[in-house]
Amino acid sequence: MTLKLYYASGACSFVPHSMLELAGATFEPMLVKLHKNEQNSPEYRAINPRGQVPALVHEGQVITQILALVTYIDGLFPENAFIPREPLARARFVEALAWMNNTVHPTFTHIFMPHKFTDDEAAQKAIQAHARAQYPALLDELQERVRAAHAGGQDWLGGAHCGPLDTYALTLTRWGSLAGIDPAQRALLWTHVQRTAQVPAVARAIERERLQLNLYRPATESAP
Repeated sequence: MTLKLYYASGACSFVPHSMLELAGATFEPMLVKLHKNEQNSPEYRAINPRGQVPALVHEGQVITQILALVTYIDGLFPENAFIPREPLARARFVEALAWMNNTVHPTFTHIFMPHKFTDDEAAQKAIQAHARAQYPALLDELQERVRAAHAGGQDWLGGAHCGPLDTYALTLTRWGSLAGIDPAQRALLWTHVQRTAQVPAVARAIERERLQLNLYRPATESAP
């Protein structure tokens, strides 16, 4: 099996990156340096014309988009049961993954990349401020998902084992810290994120991407 994963450090590509490690897959990790604009290079655009990560190449076929990659990797390694097989549990898994990818993720994009939505600098600041005000409530909901999973006897968001919902939760929480939200304010979520990071396969992906889990920096007080 020939697998090649194009990823960027700290991006949502951490989710399939961790899945491949969790599956014990043999794959070639290909770092795309976003800060050097490598996603828009002719070489990478030939792989993914949208200039986005992640992209998974398997036997000459290119798969993009998180939902597609999660389901594809689950299909390649069914023994890992990343996605539940029981219909309702499977629907709940997809529901949670889609919410993370289609609601929480784009909200952060409005914080981190407001220039994608307007060229007007004043409007960019307004977009950024509005999204930053929304993001804490999304982290609250993410924490409630952790609470509900534990209340239902599940150690992990997707079932009995660490999987893509947990590593996406880690990514979204880490992004929140980058946006000035202290992860320690949500103790249950933060504990879950740290526990996820300690899973050996996830830790390998963290080490490869050289990630710092908590990027929160408290605002300094003004000098008198």
